[in-house]
Amino acid sequence: MREDLRELWRFRELFVSMVQREIKIRYKNSALGFLWSFINPLVTTAVMTVVFGTVLSNGIPNYSAYVLAAYLPYMFLQFSVLDSAQSVLSSIQLVKKVYFPREVLPLAAVASNFIHLLLGYVVFFLFLLVAFLRNPSVVPFQATTIFLPFLLLINLMLATGISLIVSALNTLYEDVKYIVGVVMYLMFFLCPIMYFAEEVANSRSNIESHYLIYKLYNLNPIAVLTTAYRKILLAPVKVPIRNPLGKAQLAETLPMAWDYVAYSFVLSFVVMVGGYALFNHMKWRFVERP
Repeated sequence: MREDLRELWRFRELFVSMVQREIKIRYKNSALGFLWSFINPLVTTAVMTVVFGTVLSNGIPNYSAYVLAAYLPYMFLQFSVLDSAQSVLSSIQLVKKVYFPREVLPLAAVASNFIHLLLGYVVFFLFLLVAFLRNPSVVPFQATTIFLPFLLLINLMLATGISLIVSALNTLYEDVKYIVGVVMYLMFFLCPIMYFAEEVANSRSNIESHYLIYKLYNLNPIAVLTTAYRKILLAPVKVPIRNPLGKAQLAETLPMAWDYVAYSFVLSFVVMVGGYALFNHMKWRFVERP
């Protein structure tokens, strides 16, 4: 693996060119161009805010900010995995004719999506600033925002590892991209994006299982990350829930679960290293693909 990393470093200029290419291709012939990086999450957030914040009236102030904080990192992971799944296949003729580190292709897809994530958080902080100007009682920035680079690192490692695995497998077995599409669709509902982790923790089934469901729920590193982003970027909020007797009440805000974040960090690192090893093990078979 050390030799593979050295070789990847020697081709760093190619990697940068591939990232630039990925960014240009995504919005080629698009009048709005980069603005779509901002429009997509904002429109999705607006729809979810209208449905859950207004129509269903969950009573949470500035609900759209909580949705956006969790949706941006999930969207980065989703797009990275789906884009990387096709990265080698879309360049298979080049792979067969010219030698270069094959991992450049999925890594470029991840890097370009990471740039879009960073741009998305620029929009997010502008969104908070606008909310503050409209309502000065809403504190726009938290001291815990200093932990944002740490969460971004975990997010990047996890996306990189999964993308390397998916791109390698999908190059030889194209069913993988369909499976991944379904999994990512389901994962959206298995992560606290439209709802809050407090609702899972205070659910009747979780209490009856002696909090086993919540512990299993947090074995999903994506769920842990989406919750963690909310905790560090936004002020604590009490979520309306129904207790086991069916009466409405406000749930106590859960503290930042650093133990689960540490678990996600270790798991993401293992996935990244394992994904890189698997990709390098399989990449020599790519040229054999008909």
